[in-house]
Amino acid sequence: MAGLSKLFARARRSLVGGVNSPVRAFKSVGGTPLFVRSGAGARIRGADGRSYVDFCLSWGPLMFGHARREIVAAARAAMARGSTFGAATEGEVVLAEKIKAALPSIELLRMTSSGTEAGMSAARAARAFTKRDLIVKFAGCYHGHMDSLLVAAGSGATTLGIPDSAGVPRAVAATTVVVPFNDLHAVEDAFKKHKGRIAALFVEPIPANMGLVFPADGFLEGLRRITRREKTLLVFDEVITGFRVAYGGAQTLFRIKPDLTVLGKIVGGGLPLAAYGGRKDVMSMIAPEGPAYQAGTLSGNPVAVAAGTAMLDLLKRENPYPRMEKMARRYCAGLRGAAAEAGVPLRVHSFGSMFTPFFLDGAAPTDYASALRADKKAYGRFFHGMLKGGVYLPPAQWEAAFVSAAHADRDIDFALAAARRALKAV
Repeated sequence: MAGLSKLFARARRSLVGGVNSPVRAFKSVGGTPLFVRSGAGARIRGADGRSYVDFCLSWGPLMFGHARREIVAAARAAMARGSTFGAATEGEVVLAEKIKAALPSIELLRMTSSGTEAGMSAARAARAFTKRDLIVKFAGCYHGHMDSLLVAAGSGATTLGIPDSAGVPRAVAATTVVVPFNDLHAVEDAFKKHKGRIAALFVEPIPANMGLVFPADGFLEGLRRITRREKTLLVFDEVITGFRVAYGGAQTLFRIKPDLTVLGKIVGGGLPLAAYGGRKDVMSMIAPEGPAYQAGTLSGNPVAVAAGTAMLDLLKRENPYPRMEKMARRYCAGLRGAAAEAGVPLRVHSFGSMFTPFFLDGAAPTDYASALRADKKAYGRFFHGMLKGGVYLPPAQWEAAFVSAAHADRDIDFALAAARRALKAV
């Protein structure tokens, strides 16, 4: 670890906090952050020279693990043709067609470079279309770091204990109405209080930024019913769940058609690319079709588009979802058993290939407030025990972990052996 400490000290002389995204600094779990040198399949290799089974997977986009040959080859070939043009390419059209075919709710879409940018643009489109200003969101759901939605935001904000960010003007924050997840009564109350003023309701259909929390039976259906009645746009933020829980995202599993969808991570094959899309009449508000301006020099970047297209082609051809879910269930079952043997209070949530261990006793989390009951310090001890044992988890209690198609039985066995040792120190 001495080498990592030296590298971190060097990084802090040039980068804010030594990192380019806050959660990487290990503030939630303590200690010196891991610097990664390379990745292959289900493993990463740190700057310390050690190999780790990776359950973070760059926070979700690496469905086939690191450096899958087809994705690397597609990106390399695109790079050889030119890294960026600031002009339209056929590759953008091909990827857009694949996304549309997978998510029937999307009639038109626009590509961006990040999930934050896509979410911000979706909010702008919704406001332009409805001519309303307010947005409803749920406490603990994260929709990127745009000003108006960085309120009770979960994700890194929860990790750092900063649910509301400095630098966000009160007037901007006042355009966001925050309600508890899984509480339809609170949603109804918000719409009564702000009758005719709510442009959109944003939701992660399966929240993964307060840890993995499940929507209650009928909750998402209730949101669709309320928003349709109130002529408010329903926005599914599927930056994490899009193509992760199913090829068509969570909306396909739940058979709910949102008005707008925000996508990221997987659609770029692990490169910086995101998208937002939905109803044609709403998306036609975006320039050059309509008056709501949004642009980006690197939007639809040809290298990222090529990687994303290769990713979607692989998902379609190989259908890794059943196997990934089987692997995740096996790991989570083993983790529950090991915790019971060690006498450690633990709730493990899993959905498809995503999972979160909550270190708490009693009822399982159903919303932001109940997720915050989890013992952050216990998770920190477990995290470092796993890291010592050669397993890399998300360095934050309130983040989802992931299994990829590259994980094999031997990786699960290795991780469970490390977990049994780590739980003894929790």
